[in-house]
Amino acid sequence: MDTFAFLEKGLWLGLAAIGFAVLFNVPKRALGLVFVIGALGGLGKIYLAGKGVWIVFAVLCGATLIGFLSVLAAHKRKAPPMIFAIPAVIPMIPGLFAYQTMVGIIELTAIKDPAAYSKLFFETVNNGLTAVFVVLALASGVAIPMLITRKQTIKRLSADDNLEVEIE
Repeated sequence: MDTFAFLEKGLWLGLAAIGFAVLFNVPKRALGLVFVIGALGGLGKIYLAGKGVWIVFAVLCGATLIGFLSVLAAHKRKAPPMIFAIPAVIPMIPGLFAYQTMVGIIELTAIKDPAAYSKLFFETVNNGLTAVFVVLALASGVAIPMLITRKQTIKRLSADDNLEVEIE
């Protein structure tokens, strides 16, 4: 893939992330970072998939990049990391695999030939499992960085009798 096509995909990924951010009422001050995070995470996935990496692992790496960048953006903009992560990761949802799974299920109802049925059945199951594992990779990739850096986002804990938590 040439550089221009690669950067064009990044532009569309960033714009899709901004679209979902606007849909979810993300503050205007965060939209620029949502664009950058969505574009970088999606381009990371596309780059790895283009190098022959298994799609689920490529998605996990892209979503993890989104998670870490969201934590950094949250500190910079003084906002929750989910404001940046969720809109940025939504364009990576596996629509094609889910669509092919649904079409395969519908086509399975009309096939009478056992050999054709068997082939289509295994393709449909493969697409469905890929869609499920990609969604799990997206959720894990966004959650893991936030769990790892959770202690850094709380500046100070006060351990008194009432177990109050102070956040600076």
